[in-house]
Order: sequence, then structure tokens, then C-alpha cells
Amino acid sequence: MTAKISLRQVGKVFSSRGGDVTALADVTFDVHSGQFLVLVGPSGCGKSTLLDLMGGLSRPTSGEVLLDGGPVTGPGLDRGVVFQQYALFPWRTAQSNVEFGLEGKGIPRRERRERARHFLALVGLSGFADRYPHELSGGMKQRVAGVTAHIGLIATASTTYNEPYNLARRFASLDHISGGRAGWNIVTTAGGEAARNFNLDAQPAHRERYERAAEFVEVSRKLWDSWDDSAALGDKAAGVWGDNAKVYPPAHAGRFYQVAGALNVPRPPQGHPPLVQAGSSEDGKDFAARYADAVFTAHQTLDDARAFYADLKRRALAHGRDPDTIKVLPGIVPILGATEAEALALEAELDRLIRPEYAIGQLAELLSVDAGRLHLDRELPEDLPPEDAIEGAKSRRTLVVNLGRRERLTVRELIGRLGGGRGHLTFAGTPAQIADAIAHWYQEGAADGFNIMPPVLPSGLLAFVDHVVPILQQRGLFRAEYEGSTLRDNYGLPRPANRNTPGRPAEAWTPAGRTGTGQLHAGR
Repeated sequence: MTAKISLRQVGKVFSSRGGDVTALADVTFDVHSGQFLVLVGPSGCGKSTLLDLMGGLSRPTSGEVLLDGGPVTGPGLDRGVVFQQYALFPWRTAQSNVEFGLEGKGIPRRERRERARHFLALVGLSGFADRYPHELSGGMKQRVAGVTAHIGLIATASTTYNEPYNLARRFASLDHISGGRAGWNIVTTAGGEAARNFNLDAQPAHRERYERAAEFVEVSRKLWDSWDDSAALGDKAAGVWGDNAKVYPPAHAGRFYQVAGALNVPRPPQGHPPLVQAGSSEDGKDFAARYADAVFTAHQTLDDARAFYADLKRRALAHGRDPDTIKVLPGIVPILGATEAEALALEAELDRLIRPEYAIGQLAELLSVDAGRLHLDRELPEDLPPEDAIEGAKSRRTLVVNLGRRERLTVRELIGRLGGGRGHLTFAGTPAQIADAIAHWYQEGAADGFNIMPPVLPSGLLAFVDHVVPILQQRGLFRAEYEGSTLRDNYGLPRPANRNTPGRPAEAWTPAGRTGTGQLHAGR
């Protein structure tokens, strides 16, 4: 008997800038009329690719897909009911969705309910007939917080174009939803174009943006501490939801913000979501030393990275903090190849994709010069505005100028160096070479971990995870298991006490020696 659908040694390979990705290899099976095919596996294992091939929506790279003994030439309605979460109606239950699909196939109403129950039982969803799609497991369309257990969710939000109450509430909510994995990447937002989207004619001055950011963070911390950890009682018998005596309105009145009441969200699981910051100007470093739990930074040389690391730790100590509780995470753009020559060829290919006319405009804005003064085959002009005259990204401007001057780069060459990581260190090599570079910077006191910035997604990230991380684990430089369940746990950070709690420990810290785990911390 001829099978309805036959797959014979089917393979599917997708090509990307980072190399070929094999989705399926040597798949062979038959499906006869009346049979029900169930595909089970984690996200990314090839289920959707296989369904596309069977449905005629794509062609295999190798092998053949047959329908009634002949080649599949395109999509059709004669291959049964196929459904996945992303194709379900969100307002219908699982049972209702299957019944709707059966209706489209002309199944009489009296038969649909029983058939739908049968199909749900076949795929192990008998107990989920009344659940809605977002409640079912599996599928990349679900919210990350709901379907992961360890991934940190660090969101970037501006202190210049937000209000503390709204933003503190959002991060508290995300921390509750994710079980303590939220983090806030604090930015002050440089650029006049952004200002004009928020009822301003020009961006606030650099110093003012950081002064506003400092008060913004102070207010946010007060709001996260406006509930005691034990304020929520949930006493049904007494009809008491919470203890009002353990709610502490901030009553804040400052230069930039006036915030009277407490949050309408209980204290976050982490106490405060970890604070991340990326500014490396003098204002930025002082801000980070006072408030940041982790710092994203950019350096082109080991010496510069070591100097920044030592300076930031000294500043943290001057603010009464344990220097080990602020993690310095330089960015690195890893370009991987099986050989060094292959990695360098990929780097050259990526450089060729840069559009110089666009890049010059971006560089001119960063340097605060007219784009007409930048010539592709000449070095940077000698009379660039100094850092003190820059109201935008001061530290990034200085990094770029120093790179161009130090290596005598033309504008074209400088644009190529900046294309992948916008000033972060780009390293092309084999997995072992990249692991060596990471280990060297860490062991030389230039980093506590790294912010990995793959040049191409998702293939660049997958290559790093599959080939570099195992080397670091073998050397004892990267975890093999997670330390805990929260983002603070995995960064090795203590949970802050509530400032309003009686007997709260003093914030000041006295030196007692480094207590780190001796392992790298991952960035985003």
C-alpha cells in the first residue's frame, strides 16, 4: 500500500553569514492515510521545518518528499489537519481550536468534539483541553519569562525620558513574573533626535542627564523598598490582604522628581532588580561606582581595560561599597571559524557589507563634526572637538578617536573596525583562540565577565555557546550549573535589605578581601 506521505533521506540546510546550519539530516518515514503524526521535541529541533517540507511550503536540500508516491510540488489541503501553537486563535481554548480546524475540514458538528478529544489525547494534552494557547508549553512565540528558568531579562530604559514611578513598577512586575530574573540597563540617552520625540528642542546637558539619573535611581530604590517583604498577608479568614504598617510611602521631593506614594506592586523578589550601566565618562564612572551592580564597557586594549577596571573598583570603595559587588563586563564581538584563516575571511566578508555613506553619518554625529570633513581614505581631522565639548556619548567618542589616532587608521578602516561592535573589541579566531583571549583579560584583572555581542544572530550566538563555552567550562572559568534561581544569584550579588526595615544593616562596607567565585560572569 502506497503511503500518503513519504520522506526519503530528507535533509534541510539553511545558509547564513555565520555558516551553514543543518536543521534536518537523513529523515526517513511513511505516513499512511488515517494515521496521526505527532512531532515532539524542544524549540529549535526542526519540527516546523519538517512540517513546512511535508506541507510543500519549502523544498529539501537533499532527499525527497513524496505525496501518494509522487513528488510534493506545493501546498495542499489533502495532508490532514496540522496545527501548532503559533497558528492557534489566542481567544479559543485548545479544544475549541481543534474543533475549529475540524470544521474547516467539513467534519459534522456532532463528531467534532469527540474527534478533538481524541486528537488532544494523542499529543498528551487531554488535561489541557480548556487551556488557552499562551498557557500551553513550547514554542518561541511565548513570553521568555514564562518559558525559561535561568535566563536574565535585562531591559534597557532611559532615565531622561521616563518617570520613576512607572518604570520602577514595570521592573517590579517583570521581576515577579520571571521569579527574580529582571535587570535594568540604565541609560541617559544621548542625541538630539530622541529629545525631539519627548517635547524637547535639544537634549539635556551631559552633566544634567547624570544628575537626573542619580535622583531617578534613588527614587526607584525608595519605591522598591516601599513595601516590606512581609507586607502582603493574604489572610482570607480575617479578610486582610496586607499590613498597612509595613507599607512606606517615599514622600520624595527633589530637584527633578516629586513622588508621594508607595508602589502598587509588592517588593520585587530580588529586593531591587540588578542595575546595569554602560557610561564610561567621568560622570558615568562615578554614577556606576555609586549605583551599578554590573557595568557594560568597551575597550580596545588590555591596558585600557585594566585601568578602567581598577579605577571603577577604587571609586566603588570610596562610596563605601564592596568592590566585588560591581561586575565589570567588557563587550567582545567573537567572529568564529574552524581555522583562524576562516574566521578572518568571515570578518572581511562582514566588513564588505558596511555601507560607508551611512557609517560616515553615524561617525560624524558621534564626533560632533560635519560629515563633509570625514574623507574615507584619510585619517581623522586633527582639530576634532575635545571630549569636554561633547554633550552626547563622551566616552565612546574618546575611545573611537584614540583608536584612530593610535593605529593611524583611515576613516574607511576605522568604520570597518567599528562595524561589528560599535567600538567594542572584535576578535576573529578559532574557539580556542577566543577562549584564550577571554581568559587572559579575566586573569589579568581587566574583567569579571563579558558582554557577548555576536556579529550575526542567531548563528554567531549558537557558535559561541556550542564551541567556546565548553572550553571555558573545561578550564573552570565558567559555570557548569547555575548558582541559584535569580539573576542576583547568578551574578554573585547579595539581595539588598529594605531601607525601611528596623535594624537594617548599614550600607557602608569595610575591606575584608575579595570573595568572588573565581568564575566569569556572562553579560546579557
